[in-house]
Amino acid sequence: MSPIIIIAIILALGFDLLNGIHDSSNIVATMISSRAFPPRVALGMTALAEFCGPFIFGVAVAETIGHEVVAFEVISVTVILAALFSAILWNLLTWYLGFPSSSSHALVGGLVGAVIIGAGWQAIEVPGLVKILLTLLTSPILGLVFGYLILRLLFILSWNASPRVNDLFKRSQLLTAIALALSHGANDAQKTMGIITLVLLTGGILDTFKIPLWVIVACATMIAFGTAIGGWRLIRTLGGKFFRIKPIDGFGAQLASTVVILGASLIGGPVSTTQVVSTSIMGAGAAERPNKVRWGVAQDIAVAWLLTIPSTALVAAGLYWVLSRFIP
Repeated sequence: MSPIIIIAIILALGFDLLNGIHDSSNIVATMISSRAFPPRVALGMTALAEFCGPFIFGVAVAETIGHEVVAFEVISVTVILAALFSAILWNLLTWYLGFPSSSSHALVGGLVGAVIIGAGWQAIEVPGLVKILLTLLTSPILGLVFGYLILRLLFILSWNASPRVNDLFKRSQLLTAIALALSHGANDAQKTMGIITLVLLTGGILDTFKIPLWVIVACATMIAFGTAIGGWRLIRTLGGKFFRIKPIDGFGAQLASTVVILGASLIGGPVSTTQVVSTSIMGAGAAERPNKVRWGVAQDIAVAWLLTIPSTALVAAGLYWVLSRFIP
């Protein structure tokens, strides 16, 4: 491997680590806020499940990201470096500000911006890009709908239950949290797998788009480690700023998120875990009382979502222009 390929792989794994730190809040926020589990127990358990996700549910998302968005024959490793730098910078900025923005949006925006400048519009695989954008657009809406419907169903099922039902919902979050972490590992870790495999293909290390086992292990390990570290700023945003989360809210939001994310993973659709979990929490809150949700916080986060793809695309385009002056 040439030094530039090694740098690209290290950068991709760094993005994967930040993705784990960034998105750990999505998995554990409701558990911690509803006092179902202590923070470190929740993060450790989630990290283990994150690692196992790609091995259980396959690598369909990785193939979408690495094989169906850009034509590898006409791009360079420099293009991918610019995309990764842009996504990492955006993740660091939003992590510092406490905004639960989308790592998926950041990566897609960075990739599109760098590819257009580095290889032109013809290098974009339009059907694959449309598939990704549609998945990213519809998944938060589905999260909101499922969050609302599942919590309404839980209210009906526990209508005459005693207050002890809260203990049941607390304990049950163990199962929904593991399922959500598995689905997150099966979706988000695969995005980095697709990028690294694209680097290997572009650099001539691979002849066909086939994800090596060491890439799967490395990406699963990095996102699990990032999750174990935890993103405390974002945990506070998701866990407490929408509304005061009760055990039934946490259980319903986690179940709704799992259904959407796991379904997308199985069909190869990359989704934003941040968006899905956020809207599932809002849907769960609205099911009890619409004015229970602090919609102003949701509006601030929505602004960050809307800015992510165009911002990372512009930054990646500028970074490619700079990098191309130094890297042949």
